[in-house]
Amino acid sequence: MNVHKNARLTHHGRAELVRRVSCGQAIGEVALALGVSEKTVRKWVHRFRSEGDAGLADRSSRPHRLRKITPVPIAKRIEALRRQRYTGRQIAKETGVSAATVSRVLRRLGLSRLRDLEPAEPVRRYQREHPGELIHIDIKKLGRFERVGHRITGDRRGSSNLRSTANGGTGWEFVHVCIDDASRIAFTMILPDETAKSAVPFLEAAVAYYARLGIKVQRVMTDNGACYISFAFRDACKKLGLRHIRTKPYSPKTNGKAERFIQTALREWAYARAYRTSDERADEMPVWLHRYNWHRPHGGIEYQTPISRLGLSRNSLLKLHT
Repeated sequence: MNVHKNARLTHHGRAELVRRVSCGQAIGEVALALGVSEKTVRKWVHRFRSEGDAGLADRSSRPHRLRKITPVPIAKRIEALRRQRYTGRQIAKETGVSAATVSRVLRRLGLSRLRDLEPAEPVRRYQREHPGELIHIDIKKLGRFERVGHRITGDRRGSSNLRSTANGGTGWEFVHVCIDDASRIAFTMILPDETAKSAVPFLEAAVAYYARLGIKVQRVMTDNGACYISFAFRDACKKLGLRHIRTKPYSPKTNGKAERFIQTALREWAYARAYRTSDERADEMPVWLHRYNWHRPHGGIEYQTPISRLGLSRNSLLKLHT
């Protein structure tokens, strides 16, 4: 049997312990010399005297007595009562077992919390039929930097580059993203903040970008960020003739296409290589975005490129591509 890595005594050490006590050395002196308690010394001496050298071997840590497993009928009764929204103490009273037993059975069944009784919400996948019917907008905050950071080098020494500019740091920049629900054609801008002062110009620029592709935007979906619930954003949507849809609180999956696009952008652009500065990373964004829209197959649209979903003629594509 393997000896515990933190064990004070091996079989040889226990034999030495017994030898010293047998030679008349005081138990306290033996315990101090070998770095163990007097109780431990007495234990190994007693085992040696009772069992001989075999008593110095390691023993299994398995308990001598195991608790009785709850009978299956009682466990099923506990589950049935739980599904009727009974509390643990109510179940214990009904079944005649302890509250601890009820808790243990419910934990094994995965029913400890009442919310575990609710059926899982089905995955609702949707996709608009025509480009422009709905665009998704979101924001991702990225730290500005003036040297290669620890994400690449692994070296966390030195001051952080993410302090506020008032404290001598380089601060943050905010990537505003927009993606069309039907075609997955995306548009992005890197702006200095996530307020309405940036969100409104971004919305206007996004609508103009899609218009150049022949797409008329009808609806825009956002979360409930402060910039999106502002009067300025509301007025901008009204001016552009857009219906503004906000997601249900704490339901990021509703705006999942924007969330997924952000993940893709981080993986294939922001964290794809070691940029020397955040400005160099920003310069690379239009290059990557062009590849995303025009050349990169997208799994959500049967591995077609987003631009192909517009059904443009070859001449129109060539004109837009240049």
